[in-house]
Amino acid sequence: YMSKLWWCGITLLGLGEVGNFTAYGFAPIALVAPLGCVSVIGSAFISVLFLKKTMRAADILGGTLTVTGTYLLVTFAPNVPQELTARRVQNYLVSWTFLVYLILGIIIFCILLYFYKRKAVKHIVVLLMMVALLASLTVIAVKAVASMITLSAKGKTQLTYPVFYIMIVLMAISCAFQVKFLNQAMHLYKVTAVVPINFVFFTTSAIVSGVIFYREFQSAALLSVFMFLFGCLLSFLGVFVIARNKKEEHVQIPFIDYGHIPGQKLTGKIQPDSHISCYAPYMTINRRNTTGTRIISTILLDIFKYMLNS
Repeated sequence: YMSKLWWCGITLLGLGEVGNFTAYGFAPIALVAPLGCVSVIGSAFISVLFLKKTMRAADILGGTLTVTGTYLLVTFAPNVPQELTARRVQNYLVSWTFLVYLILGIIIFCILLYFYKRKAVKHIVVLLMMVALLASLTVIAVKAVASMITLSAKGKTQLTYPVFYIMIVLMAISCAFQVKFLNQAMHLYKVTAVVPINFVFFTTSAIVSGVIFYREFQSAALLSVFMFLFGCLLSFLGVFVIARNKKEEHVQIPFIDYGHIPGQKLTGKIQPDSHISCYAPYMTINRRNTTGTRIISTILLDIFKYMLNS
């Protein structure tokens, strides 16, 4: 937490998410959610510039597919000029289409959660499907909150309606559990496997929730819907091509150098382990660390063993 570079990265990440949140107040979910593929392209090029990684042919092909899909998404995205007021959100919440969708989503989520908790089924598809189901509620709540804040900023106050705070609670709860299951997937599987599958599941659930809750494709032409779905397919393929066979590099070092931790003072690198005949890494940062206690206890234990043998 003392690293300026780390705080710079966190700040940029936060600004990006604020921009993403704001976009839901001005554009349909079906447009904002698939454009997350731009971050995958950006990560590929940033890794080449800053991490000195080699540009692969798969990155160029995947980037071309993703850019083409993004162009189709922007061109054929549904045009929803309606103002999303609090009363309109209330009407959408009690519509029979959303209630049926919500009940089916809860049933599927409970089944997946049963296999995850009781049967210990931790397959990547099970985890990311739960993330996608939660994400569908998250994007519904995010768009409602962002739209009502936007209207309030324009002078049409929407913050006095209870549905605004209901949506905030729904957004916070669904987002928290979504992060929990996503972290579990990242812990069990490689990033190169989680990122493309999660992107496909998240985008699909977001588009479906936008169609059902906000009725974004209600007046769209059939050709526009087909071209939009084709753009989504190209974006999915591009993300999979970029992430496919991308190996993570692991640097093997004989000891752990804790001197690179910002704000900490190094007093040692390695200490001998009394139980084996080789050296093992221990953290020895500052004099107040527990390494001194460990060394003293090791010496006393050796003296005690010597006395027993005598």
